[in-house]
Amino acid sequence: MRRMRSGVVVLGGVGVLAATLTACGSDEPDRRCVDRVTQEKLPNYECKDSTGHGTYYYGGKVKNGKVTGGGYDKASVSRGGFGGGHGSSGG
Repeated sequence: MRRMRSGVVVLGGVGVLAATLTACGSDEPDRRCVDRVTQEKLPNYECKDSTGHGTYYYGGKVKNGKVTGGGYDKASVSRGGFGGGHGSSGG
């Protein structure tokens, strides 16, 4: 009976760890281009120059093509995820 080498498992685990660290290595919130009036997600080029009608929206999520749960001020939105417990609680 042939034995499987554990090197394959170790290499796979290293890849998963690297991907996790890369995804969580930034404190920047997600940034999306949106229409400020309708809250609809727009293509990024709509925010990149003065001819576009979009503005950046930070954090939150997109549901049915519209953004919710974030804000237009990058400084007021923190990134969540693994090790990203930067939230605050009211009291």
